[in-house]
Amino acid sequence: MPLPKAELHLHIEGTLEPELAFALAARNGVALPYADTDELREAYRFEDLQSFLNLYYELMTVLRTERDFEDLAEAYLARAAAQGVRHAEIFFDPQAHLARGVDMGTVVEGLWRALGRSEARHGVSTRLILCFLRDESAESALETLDAAKPHLDRITGVGLDSAEVGHPPVKFREVYEAAAALGLRRVAHAGEEGPPEYVTQALDVLGVERVDHGLRCMEDPALVERLVRERIPLTLCPLSNVRLRTVDVLAEHPLPAMLDAGLLCTVNSDDPAYFGGYAGDNFDAVRTALGLDEERLRELARNSFVASFLEDDEERRARYLAEVDAYVF
Repeated sequence: MPLPKAELHLHIEGTLEPELAFALAARNGVALPYADTDELREAYRFEDLQSFLNLYYELMTVLRTERDFEDLAEAYLARAAAQGVRHAEIFFDPQAHLARGVDMGTVVEGLWRALGRSEARHGVSTRLILCFLRDESAESALETLDAAKPHLDRITGVGLDSAEVGHPPVKFREVYEAAAALGLRRVAHAGEEGPPEYVTQALDVLGVERVDHGLRCMEDPALVERLVRERIPLTLCPLSNVRLRTVDVLAEHPLPAMLDAGLLCTVNSDDPAYFGGYAGDNFDAVRTALGLDEERLRELARNSFVASFLEDDEERRARYLAEVDAYVF
């Protein structure tokens, strides 16, 4: 039985395993430029964030119908549950689908077919977070939020992802203000490839409650002090950092130093089909590579539930935390 945990940094499109990609391509009559799943797996070798994103968007073309999005989410939830995930706050990228002629309802309702039954089928509670693509325009983000309004009963919050460098958080001030007015929770990717100032902007301009990645905060001691003081969670993705060359080798990951500094760190999988592991795999990897002891792993698991958007169900959060405290390694 794996350590109970929440997953807070997970792009549902990034859970598309090669086998499912080929199955959906066949179902929808999409020709993939790869001979087979082995050749596609070979393509999962990235030099940086952009080289990953190119393949990520290319493979999305197989996602066309509600059933496709349901199958994608169902496959993730089954894998996550097997690795100890009890609660998942799942990102999705509607602009990448709208641009292909797939409407918001198809995406959200398709995902919800799996999410809505997840607790009964997998024992995993869920939340859905709509992400804006930062390399698209601010106007496109506003249009996307508008398109999501009929589906806000399914959506807990908004996030900001895709290519970070050259796309500062301040660009999205207006859409985050609109999201806040709608009562949506706010997170954003910042400080992965972008500088520490992007983390500060995400906090001050966008009003985010969690920072996705945030690795580079360690370059700014005053920012670290602030994140500790304000208890702003960071959703770290160790295997992703190595695969995208943000960190050269896992043994050099700053996670231990971040915990020692008092930061509220969590461990997540990001795009697990592409980056070599789901949530439990990331926990196993940092345990081995960084020599984390059982109490440090328990701290990371506790942090994941503390950082979760479960304010509407504190009884559930307390139950999950009790599971972590009672866990025997």
